[in-house]
Amino acid sequence: MKRIFFAYHDDFNKYDLGKDHPLIGDKPRRTLQFLKERNFESLLDIKEPEPAGEKDILKVHTNRYLEEVRFLSEKGGYLSLDTPVPKGLYNVALLAVGGTLLAGEALFRGYNISVNPLGGFHHACRDRSSGFCIFNDIAVVIEYLKEKYDIGRIAVIDLDVHHANGTQEIYYEDPSVLLISFHQDGRTLYPGTGFIDEIGKGKGEGYTINHPFLPLSGNESYIYAFKEVIPEIVRKFKPHLIIYQAGVDTHHADPLASILLTYPIYHFFAQEIKELSKQTCKRLLVLLGGGYNSISSIKSYYNIMCGLAEREDIINEEEIRDVNFSKTRKTTKELMEILSSYW
Repeated sequence: MKRIFFAYHDDFNKYDLGKDHPLIGDKPRRTLQFLKERNFESLLDIKEPEPAGEKDILKVHTNRYLEEVRFLSEKGGYLSLDTPVPKGLYNVALLAVGGTLLAGEALFRGYNISVNPLGGFHHACRDRSSGFCIFNDIAVVIEYLKEKYDIGRIAVIDLDVHHANGTQEIYYEDPSVLLISFHQDGRTLYPGTGFIDEIGKGKGEGYTINHPFLPLSGNESYIYAFKEVIPEIVRKFKPHLIIYQAGVDTHHADPLASILLTYPIYHFFAQEIKELSKQTCKRLLVLLGGGYNSISSIKSYYNIMCGLAEREDIINEEEIRDVNFSKTRKTTKELMEILSSYW
């Protein structure tokens, strides 16, 4: 198979929101180190990105917001209660977006799969920050590639445990972006959104798809819902690009949520989404999103990379009994009934 493009810069590890903050600053470095230790380096083309330009950020975010981030970054401050801005974070946030832009660009220069280990900032909205996210790199790369390569349809499959509220808000009325978000029920977890009746608006109606999962849902629920919802709709949409927000804070050891997935399911997700990409556009951009346990997140990312690279030497773990499977099936059925008018 072709090598996987992997954007990496040592300064990625400076995206650190403080020693008492749950975001793990050196996760990109430790992810790459873990991959190298398991003989992955020969499968990767590792390239250094440059910071995104402000003109690219302004394709999505307001000038006022950009100036606010820059100002706070000069001395340090807070954009919101959960999103501090340590001194110098502005440039690191631009570099994170630059990694996603470089990885996105690679898909139009001969690569079928590209990865940014510091990407997937799906809570950032046009004019504000939330949920540890400064700039929405998903939206920025969509607008960048739309303009440069005249692509018309982008599918975003977001499997992070938190709802993709920022990406949803930006594209809620836009039929060129299909957003599918699987996440813990918003009644029990930040940001409190992402219910099955949130399906888009105007021309974008039907292009936003949300599947919430009750706390303590496990592999059985996720695999069932994935197979029922995602493949058929993505194939019908016929995307020119698939973006996989590969958050792993759904793992049972993650401290910020209550979903009970285990390591092998991340291999399943990656394999299935890679296959969807093969069947549709042959362009898959993978953003290694949330994960707040320093051990489980790295192992979960490794299994994702194995799925992308067609390797079977994955990390295994005993499955946890799924107490919510019958309730998940009911939610999936209700969601598909809503979507039947569109798909």
